[in-house]
Amino acid sequence: MKIAILPGDGIGPEIVAQAVKVLNALDERFELETAPVGGAGYEAAGHPLPEATLALAKAADAVLFGAVGDWKYDTLDRPLRPEQAILGLRKNLGLFANLRPAILYPELAGASTLKPEVVSGLDILIIRELTGDIYFGQPRGVRECPDGPFKGQREGFDTMRYAEGEIRRIAHVAFQAAQKRGKRLTSVDKANVLETFQFWKDIVTDVHKEYPDVALDHMYVDNAAMQLVRAPKKFDVIVTGNMFGDILSDAAAMLTGSIGMLPSASLDANNKGLYEPSHGSAPDIAGKGIANPLATILSAAMMLRYSLGRAEQADRIENAVKAVLAQGLRTPDIFEEGTTKVGTEQMGDAVVAALAK
Repeated sequence: MKIAILPGDGIGPEIVAQAVKVLNALDERFELETAPVGGAGYEAAGHPLPEATLALAKAADAVLFGAVGDWKYDTLDRPLRPEQAILGLRKNLGLFANLRPAILYPELAGASTLKPEVVSGLDILIIRELTGDIYFGQPRGVRECPDGPFKGQREGFDTMRYAEGEIRRIAHVAFQAAQKRGKRLTSVDKANVLETFQFWKDIVTDVHKEYPDVALDHMYVDNAAMQLVRAPKKFDVIVTGNMFGDILSDAAAMLTGSIGMLPSASLDANNKGLYEPSHGSAPDIAGKGIANPLATILSAAMMLRYSLGRAEQADRIENAVKAVLAQGLRTPDIFEEGTTKVGTEQMGDAVVAALAK
């Protein structure tokens, strides 16, 4: 099984190194090949997604991705900025379904900013459509405003759009995921304002006919954001569009104590996927050895489960993470009084040690 390792920028190389360490501790043989991406790709080949990196990602059975972005690249033209690498990978690999589980481990209930009784037992799966919506819609750009009170001034514009097939395929992923969990699906939209999301709602409702065992409800995105911080445990599976999913999944991350705990999977129609932590590159702490590698390690577990057919090995990694948390080991983002503060490498070593047991 070939895995493309794309560490990226900022803390990406540090956290990916710990996930690779955990993979190498399993009784499996993986072919691991590393390539530059993001700012590192720009430095190596003049583009955030070098041709060789994209070729490797296409040839691999799965991709383990760190993070991209650094303030020093903010002055580059937008097509050359590091963040374009992840958008290019999603588009070229057909990664349309983003799965982000938000699980609160019992030991981290005190690390959440919400009261323990509100978040204890939290287990939400957010499914975000990843290749459509306003992030990819055309036309887009900056032009002269053609009419209205600001006629003649410059205006920026993007286009929100969804094809029926795009909505149907993500809806099927969501309903099938709900069937394996609590059989409850919440579709998040803004149908009261946006034509695109009235269309979304209509298509999801139609697909629901094929899954009568799943309870479906619809919720406006503003209400969904409010309910995530008021009564998050009312949710089981959430499905939504690209932009809303981007925002809601990060909000859900903080319910778990730290975004450093959230893995993610981005899948194509055949379950080939790109796996990455939900957080960013955090250049302000890069090189300090304090980044939390657990989201990346848990992303590697998702990779084993969804793309590589190694569910038992995925369980081993997830159980090792639980064991490490039970031991009281914490990186600074989840540290609280009475626990033991450790760095990035020590946390990775602890997971490897727990695997051995």
